[in-house]
Amino acid sequence: MTTHTTTADNAHPHKEKPSTGLIPIPEAPARALATGGGVLTIISTFMAWTWTAKFPGDLTVYGYPGGLQVLVLIAGALTTLLGLASYGVKGLRTIAPAGTDAALKYAALAAFTTAWYTIIAISDTLGGLANLEPGGWVAAIATLIALAGALALPFTRPHTYPVDEEDSTWEQFKHRCRNASTIIKGAFHTDTPAPARKLNSYLEILIIIAALAVGLLVFTYGIGTEYDELFIGFLLTVGFSFAALAKAGLVAQVSTYTARHRNVTLTGAFLAAAAFPFTQSDDQYATIGVYILIFATVALGLNIVVGLAGLLDLGYVAFLGVGAYAASMVSGSPSSPFDVHLPFWGAILVGAGASLVFGVLIGAPTLRLRGDYLAIVTLGFGEIFRLAANNSDGSSGPDITNGSNGISSIPNLKIFGFDFGVEHSILGQTIGRFANYFFLMLLITLVVVLVFRRSENSRIGRAWVAIREDETAALAMGINGFRVKLIAFALGASLAGLAGTVQAHVTYTVTPEQYQFANSVPPNSAFLLAAVVLGGMGTISGPLVGAALLYLIPNKLQFLGDYQLFAFGLALVLLMRFRPEGLIPNRRRQLEFHEAELSPGETPPPAALSKTGV
Repeated sequence: MTTHTTTADNAHPHKEKPSTGLIPIPEAPARALATGGGVLTIISTFMAWTWTAKFPGDLTVYGYPGGLQVLVLIAGALTTLLGLASYGVKGLRTIAPAGTDAALKYAALAAFTTAWYTIIAISDTLGGLANLEPGGWVAAIATLIALAGALALPFTRPHTYPVDEEDSTWEQFKHRCRNASTIIKGAFHTDTPAPARKLNSYLEILIIIAALAVGLLVFTYGIGTEYDELFIGFLLTVGFSFAALAKAGLVAQVSTYTARHRNVTLTGAFLAAAAFPFTQSDDQYATIGVYILIFATVALGLNIVVGLAGLLDLGYVAFLGVGAYAASMVSGSPSSPFDVHLPFWGAILVGAGASLVFGVLIGAPTLRLRGDYLAIVTLGFGEIFRLAANNSDGSSGPDITNGSNGISSIPNLKIFGFDFGVEHSILGQTIGRFANYFFLMLLITLVVVLVFRRSENSRIGRAWVAIREDETAALAMGINGFRVKLIAFALGASLAGLAGTVQAHVTYTVTPEQYQFANSVPPNSAFLLAAVVLGGMGTISGPLVGAALLYLIPNKLQFLGDYQLFAFGLALVLLMRFRPEGLIPNRRRQLEFHEAELSPGETPPPAALSKTGV
């Protein structure tokens, strides 16, 4: 009889190995390659990449980067700066308070992916690599050198478990893949940056203003991309560059300053948003801007229901429809069954009030349910609203909503004599119809943000969080769960109705097809919920950012045709796999999701949580 003994090495993970890189190159040459590759990447953007202007962006000019070359230039400059900072160059150490190596890898990835995507796009559009000029080849080689050098930088190898030789071939393969994944994560891991030191208040405010200005510049550039290749390159550059800045610790540092000056940050953010129409030469992108704000405002209202109170509402878009229909019926439309034309203030009160009433009527009998049962009921309400609006045409039901034709010819708003339907001159620049509504929607978004802020820090806000975390424990502590949830439901519904009032006047027409559970065009319940989860539940900026991305990206990916939703869904799956807490997470949720990543006995880094965990 043969006995099998297990050694100590098989029972426990390996001890830490010496610091080495993913590519076997010594540290000094690797750092030089990464930095030198960044410099060479910058130089390549001033050279011609192709001989013909048939490829969009005109990459045929020497000495003047254009189109995708600008994005590669930015990524190359970031790679160079981080490479020099890794040498301890005086004046550059402050750009990487959490360390440079992981950030340098992401910056090199940004340059590499954007440059190689451009080369592949040129070859595909023009018919082969023969259409590349020397600048294109230099960019390809330079970014490859920079990436190889960055990946060769040493890092502390994480613990991995050895493969059990008695396992099947498939099990061994999966085990090796898990070990490889662990090592790759370790290569891109960075230490938690030290708390940002307190600066002069005016200097911190200047840093916040600079961050907001950069944000406005990035958003304006992204929304104004003129062709598909440029937008995909923009996504690659911004995604990896933001990851580089986050790994460098700059994002955490700016977040600390914004937390110290929340009112200044809020004011500055809305001033930056208000400046957006003045950066445009026409009303084309203001159209996208106003729809993003409508979508973001409704998502923020849903965030009260889902993010704070923890109630899964799959029919939330119906409240937007109730507000839009109610406001359109009293705004003087010839399709309205009521011969009423209230001013804007009356219409907005009717829209928000109607949604509030429906929220109470739907919530009162259903909020005693929990979890999946509540989700199914709210989904049913959303479909019932759409079907009822579709059938209220005078033949299948009462003549209220004009059936599938909806309520059309809704007049433009007039507030204190200001007609939102005509162009106006502000600060010497002509502002069109959609820019007018953009400013109005921005004010409404500000109101919703203030309501959210006051609510989350109030007694009722803390009760919502208690219900979300553990309803049974909250009830045992004396919280009236039904009353608290009904308030959240009603408040979220009224905020959606507020946005619906403006939407009715922006679109001129309100039809049932606009308010489905899932559709390729937002807003709909599925996209609204995705915006909250993608951005970060329980935060203010999270749903705003999530809504902007969810509206802008599909709008720019229309060239994919039937594969648009597939590509978009795949991106969401990957994001939820690797960042389940969202882009701008609630700190408590972030700690919950990444608690398993801590080493045994390690405690999470200290974080100053607000009353709601933000």
